[in-house]
Parts: sequence; C-alpha cells; structure tokens
Amino acid sequence: MQELVGRCKQCGKDIYCNDGFINGVVQEDQTLLCFDCSADHEDEEAP
Repeated sequence: MQELVGRCKQCGKDIYCNDGFINGVVQEDQTLLCFDCSADHEDEEAP
C-alpha cells in the first residue's frame, strides 16, 4: 500500500509511505526530505 505523507521541504517532490517505510528522511524539525535532497544535504554538512 502506498500513502502520500508529505512533500520534500527542499524540492517539493511527493514523499510516500510504502508498506510502513517512508521514502524520505524526517528531519529534527519534523519536515521531510526526499532521499536525493537528503544526500545533497549530508554532503553540505560534511567537513
């Protein structure tokens, strides 16, 4: 089962929950990032 849970905070892409697994990352402030934007976000934070 696929259910829309929200949109990526950065790019606006729809993020779905598939059989209990979110296809994205929940941030500390409870916003969502898609996996692509999450990877970019991690690259920016690396030293």
